Formats: sequence, structure tokens, C-alpha cells
Amino acid sequence: MKKIIIIVSLLAVAAVVLWFSNGAEAGSRMEYRFVTVERGNLESVVASTGNLSAVTTVQVGTQVSGIVNDIYVDFNDEVRRGQIIARIDTTLLVSSVQDARATLSRNQAQLDFSRTEFNRVKNLYEKNFATEVEFNQAKYNLDLAQATIVSSEINLERALRNLDYATITAPINGVVVERNVDEGQTVAASLNAPQLFLIANDLADMEILVSVDESDIGLIKEGQTVRFTVQAYDEDTFYGEVKQVRLQSSIQENVVTYTAVVGVDNTDGRLLPGMTATVEFLIETVDDVMKVPNAALRFRPNEQMMLELRDRMQAERAASGDTTSRASAGAAPAAGGWASGGGQGFGGSSNRATLWYLDENGNISVLRAQTGITDGSQTEISGRGVEVGMQIIAGVTVIEEEGGLQNPFNRQESGDMRSRFSRGGGF
Repeated sequence: MKKIIIIVSLLAVAAVVLWFSNGAEAGSRMEYRFVTVERGNLESVVASTGNLSAVTTVQVGTQVSGIVNDIYVDFNDEVRRGQIIARIDTTLLVSSVQDARATLSRNQAQLDFSRTEFNRVKNLYEKNFATEVEFNQAKYNLDLAQATIVSSEINLERALRNLDYATITAPINGVVVERNVDEGQTVAASLNAPQLFLIANDLADMEILVSVDESDIGLIKEGQTVRFTVQAYDEDTFYGEVKQVRLQSSIQENVVTYTAVVGVDNTDGRLLPGMTATVEFLIETVDDVMKVPNAALRFRPNEQMMLELRDRMQAERAASGDTTSRASAGAAPAAGGWASGGGQGFGGSSNRATLWYLDENGNISVLRAQTGITDGSQTEISGRGVEVGMQIIAGVTVIEEEGGLQNPFNRQESGDMRSRFSRGGGF
């Protein structure tokens, strides 16, 4: 039994050695994914979202409590300043007015009596028929009656004002956006005035409150053109203008944002309050420039490409005897620099990129290019050797060809090829 185990183990080791030695002799080739240098227009934008709202909205409440007797407006109704829009039951308010008037009349009678009594005591005091204490008491009663009259008049004015508050009017010209009460509903104005209506001013002029990240807020300026879309009209593009960049910031989950106010012309009335707008601030625009997909700028060559380029450069130097020869017209960096491409972003300071391509003989070459603005998917490029229609490498796949004996532990029966993706292939 032990002999059988030893024989099987030796056969397994021999198979593995044969398979790996075969794999070491296997060749490999690279397949590239290309993108094309094109000519066209580019826009640099900052994208964000916000909600449409009226420029001015007023919450209409009530300062008195009671039952809502009448409602004269509904959603979407246009109102004018001073127009009656609702009434609250005035039964208790009228009673308060009547009580205040009765109190005023009673205090007025008391004042008349106190004045007559004061005059009588005053005459007696001047003739030494009344004491000074009696005179002072009469004067005090007169002053008290006069103060009571003032208080009664104030209470009557308050009761009349509360009665007027029962008639609710529109404070501005506009449209009723919200109606939060119905007839017969009781409203209580004990601490905070309850909101009965929300009235928006003329919806021909609207605004979008856009939250902009702190890394982009420096690019937003007043008067800047803004392009936006809404889901209700997904095929249409609307335009606005930055009216204000507010200094107040907000912090949510350690993300700092600022609010940009975008003015919008809504003369046709298609835009409605509350709609979500996908906003693009137009930072910079260029026309008729060469551009390439950003995948080409993010591409990182693998080790095999680096070695192939290095060997070819060494062969060219040896053949020409010139140690300053380069692999291509635009190739200036050292080998370590070729691996670091990169383009220009909004917050980046680099405006150089390394482009990898195949020359007319199918050999790997590089060139350095100047980058400009980007729209997030394509970037402006320029430089010696960059031409429209040029095929730039954006990804690479290494194909390893296997021959001879196959892996004896591999149970797959089909194919004698296996592939793996380069980690730096821009995918």
C-alpha cells in the first residue's frame, strides 16, 4: 500500500514539473483596445442637482383661534394683494368686542363719578371743610379712573383687531401653492401661527437652489450660464443664470457644500415648484479642438510593454550610436515617467499626459501631449505628433499561449488558450 502511494506521488510531482516547464516555454502576445483622437467642441462643466422654487413664497397663517367658516380659494388659484381668501368664525371674537365696549362704558361712568367727587372735595378742602387725606383720596380715585379708561380703550382696540384677523387676506400677488385647511377645521394660534396657505409670487420668474461641493464652488461666479434638465421634459434643455453664491455653508456627513442660486425664466409656465433639476454650470467652452477619451489618459502600461519599449530604444541607440535618440517624436520622459499618464481635472494642476500607441511598424511608442479642459469623458489634447484619427491605446489584454502537455489537474476539456487582463489596462 505504501509503495502505491509513493508511486502516485512521484507521478503527480513529475506531471506538475512537466506542466510548469511547458508553461515557462509558452509564448504570449498582447491585444490592445484603442480609442481615436477626434476633433470637435468641448465644454467644462460642474454638475449638481437642485429643486425649482418660486423666488418669493409667503406662508399665510392666522393670529386668532377658531373654526374656519369659509375658504374662498383653492390650489393653483391666482390671488391679488388684499383679496379675502378665508374667514374664521367670529362668534367669540364679537363677544369679546362687546365685552370690551361694556367695560369701557362702565369705566367711563366711574371716571365721571370720580371727577365729580374730586371737584366736590376740592371745594371743601379749599374752604377748610375737608381734610388733606380726603382730598388726596379723591385725587387718587380720579387718577385711577383715568388710567382704567386708557386700559379699557386698549382692550377694545385689541378685540377689534382680533375680529379683523378673522378675515384672512392675501399678503402678495401670486398663486396658491398649498392649502392646508378645510371648512369646519379648527385652528389654534396659541404659540405658533398655523399655516393655512402658501402663496408663491409670479411663477414666470423662478430659481433653483443648487448645492455645490466646496471643491467646485470656486469655479461658480455670478452671471455664469447654467444648463439644466428636469424629468418632466427629459428631452428639453433649459437655461438659467447664477444670481448669487451664498456664503453660508452646510455640513452633512463631513461634506461641505454651498448654495448657488440660479435664476430661471419660466414665462411659458412649464416649470413647476419642487421639480428636481439636474444642473450643469458652464465653466469653459472651446471649439474645434482635438480631443481623446479619458480612458487613454488613465491608461497604465504593463511590464511587458515597458520592457519591449526599452529594448527597442536600446537597439535604436546601438544602431545609430546616438544615446539621445528617443522612441518617438514626443517621448521625453524616463521609463518611470511613461507609466504615469494622467489628464487635467478641475482640482488638478497637471496638464501633461503620456499617450501610448503603435507606430506604422506596429511597435509600441509613446508621446507627450498637452491637456486642456475636460467634460468628464473626453479631454482636449495638443502637442507635436498628435493628429486627428490617431489610434491611442486605452487598454491591453495579455494572451498566454500554452503548448505541449496541459495541466493534468485541469478538468476543462476545451481550449488551449487562457487570458488574463492587465491591472493597469484602463478598464
